[in-house]
Amino acid sequence: MPRRLPPRSRIVAAGAAALITLAILGTAIRFGGFGEGTPRTGGEPGASSLPWPREGQAAVRVEGYGDLGSHGPDRPVPIASVTKVMTAYVILRDHPLRRGESGPRITVDSQAADESVSGAESTVPLEQGQRLSQRHLLELMLVPSGNNIARLLARWDAGSQEAFVGKMNRAAAELAMNRTTYTGASGLESTTTSTAADQLKLARQVMRDEVFRSVVAQSHASVPGTSRTVDNTNTLLDTPGVIGIKTGSSTPAGGALMWAVTVPDRRGRQHLALGVVLHQRAGTSPQEGLRAVFDSSRVLVEAVRSRVATAPPPTVGVTSRSR
Repeated sequence: MPRRLPPRSRIVAAGAAALITLAILGTAIRFGGFGEGTPRTGGEPGASSLPWPREGQAAVRVEGYGDLGSHGPDRPVPIASVTKVMTAYVILRDHPLRRGESGPRITVDSQAADESVSGAESTVPLEQGQRLSQRHLLELMLVPSGNNIARLLARWDAGSQEAFVGKMNRAAAELAMNRTTYTGASGLESTTTSTAADQLKLARQVMRDEVFRSVVAQSHASVPGTSRTVDNTNTLLDTPGVIGIKTGSSTPAGGALMWAVTVPDRRGRQHLALGVVLHQRAGTSPQEGLRAVFDSSRVLVEAVRSRVATAPPPTVGVTSRSR
């Protein structure tokens, strides 16, 4: 039988346990929640002091602290080119790259070349027969958001876009993204839908890949066969500490943004904050949606930066781990 502690030792142990519990509760109350399963705010007064957008939905997490909550209706909405984050995740899972590697060279097919002159969607100019590295194609997909690049990578990986979409949905299921449906590799289709909470799960996973992190932090990418460069569609990168991740915009989706920013706590240690904002000004123009999502996200980023700078440091054992 286990040895019983003397009465005085039991009192000390119970007191220590109570203090640890109070410290954990204090951190949760002052920081606004941590760990898996943080309840949605739903706009409830006092549920969270974050300046959530007035429309659409959003979710925020700070690694080392946990979830700061989510806001808005938890229903699937179109996510436009934020879809390309899952495309990149599957490509890098199937064909991993190390830092400094360019990966295999991929031949541009006639379909990708023909699609590059489309005026109806976001594309990158390509010529049939060009051979571009996997890394360069990832840049052209994620930085200027080339739809034709996303579909080219899908065909290269799985033989057809349809087969690749099956991989995307299986990956979503593995990440417990239960309210997500992918119907294309680029996000052009309004039938590709998800929630902010689901996309936050993907953000956590994909930002662990060093190559992905380096690509989405780039301010521009080079255009094949020319000396030109194209700018990153994510103008939030101009905000100090922001290191990604991906924009999306269309009339059905409005403005969508998955973002990442490094923020210091009050001891000067850096933490990765991740956020997803969806369905901003849906039904208007893609340009208006992007303006709205950038405005909403900048306000959230600054609030998270302030929150982390003043919150108690994470208590040992409190940090959430991915499942």
